Amino acid sequence: RGTPRIANNLLRRVRDFAQVKAEGKIDSVIADKALAMLEIDEDGLDEMDKRILEVIIIKFGGGPVGLSSLAVAVGEEPDTLEEVYEPYLILQGYLNRTPQGRIATEASYKKLGLNPISRSGQQELL
Repeated sequence: RGTPRIANNLLRRVRDFAQVKAEGKIDSVIADKALAMLEIDEDGLDEMDKRILEVIIIKFGGGPVGLSSLAVAVGEEPDTLEEVYEPYLILQGYLNRTPQGRIATEASYKKLGLNPISRSGQQELL
């Protein structure tokens, strides 16, 4: 996520996993297993990131959705969404922030295995 605090926390968790499961040695296989156990995928998204995208797409039709409405829907504080989750989702191309609210990008739909909603409001056929 580009945040040293988060990177250090993840490194500690991976180290702890390696101490228990791999005699304290960290390699790419152990790191992948530890991150999978922590429910962090190959793109660095955790369960809350995916939940945010899912709520925007399914509950709010892909957006736009305001920060307060999104916060209530996912059960998180608005400040936490705006300061912790949103910057990474925007940086990775999963979310756009507009004056009207947050909008899921095509990458979000692909990440969740969903078809993008057309402008008419109906899902596109393959």
